[in-house]
Amino acid sequence: MKFKLRDLIIFIIVTFFIGLLGAYTALKLFAPSMESSPVPLPKTGEENVSNEQLSKVTQTFNLISQHYIEDVDQEMLFEGAIKGMLEALDDPYSDYMNVEAMERFNEQIQSSFQGIGAEVSLREGKVTVVSPIKDSPAEKAGLRPNDQILQVDGQSLEGLDLHEAVEKIRGEKGTEVVLLVQRTGSAEPFEVKLIRDDIPIETVHVKTMDIEGKKTGVIDITSFSERTASEFVEYLNELESDGIEGLIIDVRGNPGGLLDSVEDILHEFIPKDIPYLQREDREGNTKKYFSELEEKKPYPISVLIDEGSASASEILAVAMKEVGYDVIGKTSFGKGTVQQAVPLGDGSTIKLTFYKWLSPDGNWINEIGVEPTIEQNQPDFFYLSPVSIEEPLQYDQASEKIETVQLMLEGIGYKDIRTDGYFDKATENAVRAFQEENDLEVTGKINEETYFTIEMELIEIMRSEEQDLQLKKALETLYK
Repeated sequence: MKFKLRDLIIFIIVTFFIGLLGAYTALKLFAPSMESSPVPLPKTGEENVSNEQLSKVTQTFNLISQHYIEDVDQEMLFEGAIKGMLEALDDPYSDYMNVEAMERFNEQIQSSFQGIGAEVSLREGKVTVVSPIKDSPAEKAGLRPNDQILQVDGQSLEGLDLHEAVEKIRGEKGTEVVLLVQRTGSAEPFEVKLIRDDIPIETVHVKTMDIEGKKTGVIDITSFSERTASEFVEYLNELESDGIEGLIIDVRGNPGGLLDSVEDILHEFIPKDIPYLQREDREGNTKKYFSELEEKKPYPISVLIDEGSASASEILAVAMKEVGYDVIGKTSFGKGTVQQAVPLGDGSTIKLTFYKWLSPDGNWINEIGVEPTIEQNQPDFFYLSPVSIEEPLQYDQASEKIETVQLMLEGIGYKDIRTDGYFDKATENAVRAFQEENDLEVTGKINEETYFTIEMELIEIMRSEEQDLQLKKALETLYK
């Protein structure tokens, strides 16, 4: 039962952004205007399709339209054909958005949106969390990368495409949604209750810290959107004007975003004699991209990553790694392709994988991830999975659920208890003490209310800098 609070603190982009973006690197985000695309659409007659193949498609369409037992919406058939072609690619990042989906998406990318705040993609038919957004309901509820969402409010998502699933998850601020989640390493799925909220699109956060008398900047990037690079450069200039002596760039839980956004940021760090990125097309031709930077920064820099760092985050991390900076944390997600959003002329859009992206040294990290130069886990209780409490847990019982709660109690400061799943007297006394301190009914038993209160206190602890071992490691090693 493992639930990574930091992942949990970075993993929810919105029930909508969730599906429409997924972990991605886009050549150009589905811009609100969508007037044009740098990729020309093929003209009729230019396709490499035989008359026999086209005839089969036409015959199938006419057969269904004229003879299927029920009336069929022809537009639905057309969209189904498009989706079918994209699904045949077996590529979770190539996708189709109809007019309605695009309209909703454009509404969401303005300044904020409403939902749970989690990036998701469709993997092997399962709606899978890529990363939660910082301070979103999803993060606060403990969702983490690679969680599979099986049901929404008791309704199965099996057989639905990503947008249909997202529509069930998203909703108005203040409304409750119950997700049934399957987590790797957990025998049974568990329920997660969330209250939907406004998800602001603030992608860059900055602070300064004093480490061994040295002024240190910390810039946290939650995703790469249209304004991310300009905000990042503005904050970086301010930090440098204030005389920082070191910098940490935090892309943990960052699911990716616009390629040009991360490129603009890398222009600030990768010298011009080294490509910050390479791009490979379907023929295997590669193109290298260079900055105009004369030399590296005069101060040390480290990058923080974890399993929720994907796509554009990995472009940044691996480029910094290969020019000699430390990358600290856990191996990243492993998404090494670039998508192009191509409008179809009627308001709908295809998002199609056009390229592989490669590191400065020509490495492809797809399904591998970026390995840190310094591996650092968070405390064990960061990786606990939530449990469901149907019946109170009490003295002289033994179970995995009890083991989980014992580890949670240990995480919030109750050290003198066993953590092997047996509910002994010491565990009972710890529960009593916790209930008394939190104005709960003092029974020594763990009911749903007691468990929820324990979980919320643990989450607050996990969100504190004192428990962030990855950040601590970055700060400890920055000046060594």
